Amino acid sequence: MNGQLQGFHHLAMRVRDFDGSVAFYTKGLGLEQTMAWGEGDGRAVMLACGNGNHIELFAGGAPMPEGVVLHFAFTTEDCDGAFARAVAAGAVEHMAPKSLTIPSQPAPLPVRIAFVKGPDGEVIEFFQRA
Repeated sequence: MNGQLQGFHHLAMRVRDFDGSVAFYTKGLGLEQTMAWGEGDGRAVMLACGNGNHIELFAGGAPMPEGVVLHFAFTTEDCDGAFARAVAAGAVEHMAPKSLTIPSQPAPLPVRIAFVKGPDGEVIEFFQRA
C-alpha cells in the first residue's frame, strides 16, 4: 500500500430541503440514487453522476455561505442542454452558456461553460470541451 489516490469519489453537501434537492439532482439533472440511509435530519443519499463520481446529500442543512468551495462542475457533451435542463428543474441562472478558450499550458483549451445555482445556492458548472 502506497496511499496513491485513485480518483475523485464524491462531494458531500448538507441541504435544507432534502426531498427537493434529491428531486433536483435525480429528476432534474438525471443523477442516479445508488444508496440511501437514515431518518429525519439523519437522512442521506449517494447520487452517481458518471465515471464513478458521486454527490452525497445530507438532510438538516442551513443556508450555504459562499466560502472555500466556489463551485463544482459536471462534464457534459451538451453544455447548453445541461444548462436548460437544470433551469427547467428549478435552478437559477448564474451565467448563461458561453464559449471561451482557457489560456492554459501546454496548450490553450477551448471550452463551453455555464453556471447555475442549485436548490441551496450551490454553484454548479457545466463544462464541455469544445
